[in-house]
Amino acid sequence: MATPPALPDEYFETRFRTPVAPPGWPARFAILTAWATTGEQWSPAQNQQADARLAAHLAERGLWHHRLTGYSPRTGHAEAGWAVELAPDAARAVGVAFRQDALYTVEDDALWVLRCEDGRAESVGRFSERLDR
Repeated sequence: MATPPALPDEYFETRFRTPVAPPGWPARFAILTAWATTGEQWSPAQNQQADARLAAHLAERGLWHHRLTGYSPRTGHAEAGWAVELAPDAARAVGVAFRQDALYTVEDDALWVLRCEDGRAESVGRFSERLDR
């Protein structure tokens, strides 16, 4: 089986911001978006519609979720997403359903990027060190 291509550098440079921090972060959660998959271009309206579908999906399942935007400090590219209290396998299933290449998981402040295709995870550092207030 061929090794999948390396994830773009931006995945390892991503920082996060939230308009208002929740009273507390769960010990384990995922960070999901529904924006255009890497390499695709969607209009702002398409990205917003996909984000709204993801938010509705999370709410329908009764999952704790909180707005969180990932962004590149180098390029300025930003994607609105959600911190969601989900285990990695369940988050990966949602990522696949919303056509994502990868997502982030956090467990006890350790931040990982998780490939949706094969479930391979790579360490990114500490979530708290990448969260901007």
